[in-house]
Amino acid sequence: MGRGFFYFRRQAGRRSLLRALVFTSIVSLLAATFYATAQMRPLLESLATTRVSNTVNGIVSAAVDEAIENGDISYDDLISFEKDNEGRISAVYSNMAAFNRLQSKILDIILERIGQVSARDLSIPVGTLTGSALLAGRGPRISVRMESVGSSSATFENEFISAGINQTKHQIVLKIDVAISILLPGFSTAVVVSNEVTVAETVIVGSVPDTYAYFNSTDAAADHVQDYILG
Repeated sequence: MGRGFFYFRRQAGRRSLLRALVFTSIVSLLAATFYATAQMRPLLESLATTRVSNTVNGIVSAAVDEAIENGDISYDDLISFEKDNEGRISAVYSNMAAFNRLQSKILDIILERIGQVSARDLSIPVGTLTGSALLAGRGPRISVRMESVGSSSATFENEFISAGINQTKHQIVLKIDVAISILLPGFSTAVVVSNEVTVAETVIVGSVPDTYAYFNSTDAAADHVQDYILG
């Protein structure tokens, strides 16, 4: 009876010691992980921001390319000319309803695809944070998630550029700003990914109307002409 009692106590003591060692190891591992994360946070934040920005840029480029290939963006549907009695272009008008529909459609596609990107696609291997070429791309992966926020926007702008004697290039430029919240273990950051893409253009041949001359003048005059052209 006595020997069995002491044997039981000895076994219980070993189990308690083992649990203590396991607990200590877990605490030490967590402490080391938090310390390493704090030390590597600037690099992790930079790598995550770059990875997210590249992903968003790819999504924006693909969405715009698809819109052009599908015929959603057509210069003739977006722009109309007014000519004088001699057939010269005297004014340029934008189809604002068509512009607004395209802005909304393209931005919706971009935000939808951003929501479909998995954390696995954005995750960063721990080895990459060491800066070692041998360890790059190796080791456990740190989860990175991104979420679009409400301040994202897409706008079209008209640009007129001299293209030679009596020639003016008219470009329709799509400017897209996508605001992204980047979620990382223990903290988060944010970035605005901006893209500017020429989606349609034409060369206006002939005498340039006086209206266009304001685009090379003062900002106040340019604002006045922009209102006239887009009105």
